[in-house]
Amino acid sequence: MKKVILTLFLVLGSLTINAQELAWQTDMNKAVEISKKTKKPLLLFFTGSDWCGWCIRLQKEVLKTPEFAKWAKDNVVLVELDFPRRAQQSPELVKQNMELQQALGVRGYPTVWFVNATKKDGKTNLEQIGSTGYVAGGPAVWLDGANKILANKKS
Repeated sequence: MKKVILTLFLVLGSLTINAQELAWQTDMNKAVEISKKTKKPLLLFFTGSDWCGWCIRLQKEVLKTPEFAKWAKDNVVLVELDFPRRAQQSPELVKQNMELQQALGVRGYPTVWFVNATKKDGKTNLEQIGSTGYVAGGPAVWLDGANKILANKKS
């Protein structure tokens, strides 16, 4: 019995570690470069990480699951655009996040935008694919919606 419990614990632990290995970018320039190299769209996660209950719930129920981690590695470049109340951010990061929030018309949190990014004359252009937010039902339901949004992207 102890061996079964230990094996189960190790398997679940490795799945949790896998979900935590996701690389969330905070620098849009770096994220755009990665997107260009991998030919994957950007997933822009607008969040209030230290105060927004629905954001925390989306993280817990979807974004920190093994199912999401596997899907994300195959489909998108992850970008976190945080608007914390307690944590300090650099003035450059605050400016970048505010400009993206305004450009995409984000009015509430959490908001997730899927975009294709291109650079022209040193300026980043975002082609909107679609957006979502918190969706009840766990990773399977959220990922089904995300896949439907990405199916609309122009190649």
